[in-house]
Amino acid sequence: MSRRPTLPRLHLVTDDDVLRRPGFVATARAILAEHGPAVALHLRGHGLTGGELYRIGDELCAVAAESGALLLVNDRIDVALALGSSGAHLGRRSLPVMTARVLLGADRWLGYSAHDPAELPAAAREGADYIVYGTIFPSASHPGEATAGVEGVREAASRATLPIIAIGGMTPERVSRVRAAGAHGVAVLGGVWSAPDPLDAAGAFLTVLEEGS
Repeated sequence: MSRRPTLPRLHLVTDDDVLRRPGFVATARAILAEHGPAVALHLRGHGLTGGELYRIGDELCAVAAESGALLLVNDRIDVALALGSSGAHLGRRSLPVMTARVLLGADRWLGYSAHDPAELPAAAREGADYIVYGTIFPSASHPGEATAGVEGVREAASRATLPIIAIGGMTPERVSRVRAAGAHGVAVLGGVWSAPDPLDAAGAFLTVLEEGS
């Protein structure tokens, strides 16, 4: 699978609860089909087995490929390779970026989650394609965690050689602020998956993101 020429501006991140909801696959399929290359879907489920992640990903691979959306597997390089997905995403507890790049090859996307600007040079040097950076605003998924704020986005963007995807407490109303500070896009969890209509919620984020393109 070849790397896409443009990194999506909207990254939809999951967790164990989201992945285990009965309607998740149908909802994710609808979002991927509707928004295609504007969206990257991150299958992140630290409490799920490799087999569970594979089965979920297997149900989404075809629609992602047909629509041009990115389907990324967080942490589990083995599952990403088994699926033939668009790529993978790493964090501090994952395999080293350089090792993951060797395993994935040059043509798949590889992202890294950073929480400090000091992490950025090594991630770029070792083969990451983009950085998810945060936590930017207070977030229900990370209660009490220190936040970087818009100035944190600006500092990261000024020091990074890779696109920055801002994460943490993202709402459509905050998108223009982080984009103005230098973020390429945003990563969202609850703002889409916990919305009454996740498809509409994803569309609302993309409308604002596209206005700033």
